[in-house]
Amino acid sequence: MVTQNGTVRVAGGQGFYGDTVDAVRAQLDSGVDYLCLEALAELTLAILQKDRARDETLGYTRDLPLYIRAAAPWVIQHATKVVTNAGGINPIAASRAVSTGLAAAGVTGVKIGTVVGDDLTGRLDGLLAEGVELANAETGAPWSEMPGPALFASVYLGARPIVTALEGGADIVITGRVADPALFLAPLVHEFGWEPDDWDRLAAGIVVGHLSECSGQSTGGNLSGEWWTVPRPWDFGYPIAECSADGSAVLTKPPGTGGRVDFDTVRHQLLYEVHDPAAYVTPDVVADFSSLTLTELGDDRVRISGTRGRPATDSYKMLVCYPAGWSAEAKVAFAWPDAYAKARATAQIFRERVNKTGVKVDDWYEEYWGVNALHGPVTPLDAADDAPEVILRVAWRTEDQTTAAKLGREIVPLGLSGPPWGMTTSGRAAGGKPTQLLGLWPTLVPKDAVDGGVRVDVTAV
Repeated sequence: MVTQNGTVRVAGGQGFYGDTVDAVRAQLDSGVDYLCLEALAELTLAILQKDRARDETLGYTRDLPLYIRAAAPWVIQHATKVVTNAGGINPIAASRAVSTGLAAAGVTGVKIGTVVGDDLTGRLDGLLAEGVELANAETGAPWSEMPGPALFASVYLGARPIVTALEGGADIVITGRVADPALFLAPLVHEFGWEPDDWDRLAAGIVVGHLSECSGQSTGGNLSGEWWTVPRPWDFGYPIAECSADGSAVLTKPPGTGGRVDFDTVRHQLLYEVHDPAAYVTPDVVADFSSLTLTELGDDRVRISGTRGRPATDSYKMLVCYPAGWSAEAKVAFAWPDAYAKARATAQIFRERVNKTGVKVDDWYEEYWGVNALHGPVTPLDAADDAPEVILRVAWRTEDQTTAAKLGREIVPLGLSGPPWGMTTSGRAAGGKPTQLLGLWPTLVPKDAVDGGVRVDVTAV
């Protein structure tokens, strides 16, 4: 949907599962061609796995219907298309839920594209038999040291299958795991006809995606500079990129919204979650963020130009999840005098009580908020002895849920039979409900071992 001035307006309406839906309304009112909803993170995949374990019809982000409902009037008029990875680890179920919701609302004539093939859980043994090593990409550990059975194995796909869905007429595209900026790159490839080896333009599209994928973070949110100067932070306008065929773009936000778009807010997001700015590796291209130029235009507009890219690698990143036990925690607040000493003593007494039970604890973790939780110990450490208040947080990991819950009860008697304390800050004095832990095993998979299994279905409501 290239406009008369030759631009495509792409909006980043979501930065995580649970983000506010309210922000997309201002974007849609201001007129956008594509609303891109980035809902996934490694933690999110683990949450969705727990959902699917309870109910096989789940496994997608359950706020997706809220976003579709907000965008539906524009989608129905074919004024805006929606692209999202909210399908999580069950994109088929996500598409079914969206289709059912639209049909129940009497909507017809809308096409939904579903991208599958990122889930390789059932193919791991076959990949190993074919000689794919699946070594841990961070530690180098061989697959034989994988700590547990794989609960899911998700590959970070690129923009190409989304482009295929758009070429098939999809008004809404729902994927599983794809690289975050690929959601934004795909509409540009589709609209401008960029070739798969047009590395500079592909890199420019990745920059647009990276700057737009974290909702208000490029419009003044989470600003590490003068954050207090950001206007109306309770009403952040989320980003809109006005993109041109040559790869240049202007980043802005809906008029009349809070937040700010300037050189500082944009460069803040540009370097977010980046290991090497000169080599930002994605499935579609290796983008060189150090090559681009940011030009502040005023009126909440920043131009991005000059981005360079290099050929993509021949592998995809894959994230494998495995069970890692159960954890529980307790938090207790202590007031002056001797707040830090009381907290340390409580932790010691609690652990001694647990030792008396004879139950095996796989891991302990202690931290003292106000002393060492964020930036290491206060300097000099003696100053901690005069802290006005300290919160002890102690957590433990065990093999099973029942044991994790049982140990939390050992801190309860300290309310009257331990150092004088103020109050527990957990939901329950016994440490709250235990949480299942999931471990992550990042690895690489050859693209030619994955691409043949990627499928794109476009169906009409």
